[in-house]
Amino acid sequence: MLRIYEENIEIPVVAGHRDLLAHLREAVRRHLKPGLLPIRFVISKTSRDSYSCELGVVAGLLDEQLQHSCSIFDYEPRVTENTASFNTVLLVPTGIGCSIGGHAGDANPVARLLAAVSDTLITHPNVVNASDINDLPENGLYVEGSVITRLLMGSSGLQPVRANRVLTVIDEHPTRGFTDAAINSVSAARASYGMAGPGVVSLQPPVYAKSTYAPSGRAVGQIERLEGLIQLLDERRGEYDAVALSTQIEVPLNYHVDYYAQRGAMVNPWGGVEALFTHGLSSLYDIPTAHAPMMESTEVANLELGPVDPRMAAEDISNAFLMCVLKGLQRSPRIVKDIRKNHQPGVLTAADVSVLVIPDGCVGLPTLAALEQGIPVVAVRENRNIMQNRLEDLPWVPGQLHMVENYWEAAGVLCALKQGIEPASVRRPLADTDYATRANPPGD
Repeated sequence: MLRIYEENIEIPVVAGHRDLLAHLREAVRRHLKPGLLPIRFVISKTSRDSYSCELGVVAGLLDEQLQHSCSIFDYEPRVTENTASFNTVLLVPTGIGCSIGGHAGDANPVARLLAAVSDTLITHPNVVNASDINDLPENGLYVEGSVITRLLMGSSGLQPVRANRVLTVIDEHPTRGFTDAAINSVSAARASYGMAGPGVVSLQPPVYAKSTYAPSGRAVGQIERLEGLIQLLDERRGEYDAVALSTQIEVPLNYHVDYYAQRGAMVNPWGGVEALFTHGLSSLYDIPTAHAPMMESTEVANLELGPVDPRMAAEDISNAFLMCVLKGLQRSPRIVKDIRKNHQPGVLTAADVSVLVIPDGCVGLPTLAALEQGIPVVAVRENRNIMQNRLEDLPWVPGQLHMVENYWEAAGVLCALKQGIEPASVRRPLADTDYATRANPPGD
């Protein structure tokens, strides 16, 4: 049976956190049972003795599917940095309760701010998806999260496109009105965005997705009954370039009220399982994917929530939640595998990444890849979340990690890096220049 879920792993700490990426990759390899494909990995907590890790996997794959799928742990070091343009990767990980970007596209302003000081901004759906709203800047690339991981790990590249053919796959909903809302969303995208696509396909029986929480408090989940979706994507492979998904996610009814009532104190319960879903499909098919939750029932649709936290308001005013996904996927870049063999002009690779911007405390493969690749990292303290890691403890080279208070300050650091200015040189006091005398041994 094909399914996607998460496992918890405790991995012993390595001294000084040296060669951490290789250490974790080997520990995961030993842990994985045959037939599992890793698609998502995070260190939720670092203690004196261990890394508490959470690993998303696809189970039930055939050997042929495994052989042709990319693992997020595949790593290729970049041999140089391309300085012809300044390209920023902006990540706000899904399901960890980020105060900025942890709700409903409420990091859109951050994306636009950082795009203004970048030649290209590479970001993922969680940052800009806001139900009917998607304010991705013109120089932004909408890239599924596991694909950004592969970009930073050096195993895949991105080919910008003019347009994609977007196939939309939805649940066959027992309430016809919700099916109609999804169809009307696609029609609206065709009419207002000029989107191309082979139409909408409903699955019966639907994919089963359930939201849960990991011991760390991260929103995760499981996805089952994937066989029909896989068969559909195989049969229609030549007809689409990207896949939009709109399916129901099982959560307790009280979550719909509690999430809004707690005004950000509760981690968004839907995002984690959505990320697992799209990570799995993008890893299996090397295509852009994004997910929108389908309304479960008229009871949920008719909840009177009143004025809600502004960060969540985009969800309260939407019916289908699908328009943001369709807009993003319309121009999402294509994924280029085996970039050492297939590198072509215009393909973005790890060598083209100038900086990674993350919330403070986030240690996943993108952060570790940046550490290994020598990519500068800007960590934003104000974007609080539930991760329990000290980024300062990792073995950065001098000047690689920049801890900032907020995204205003992050934009300033990006400007400095773009101009080749040491960010500390515009702060005061300015430290004295180191001076040392070294004895010169006499020659022969």
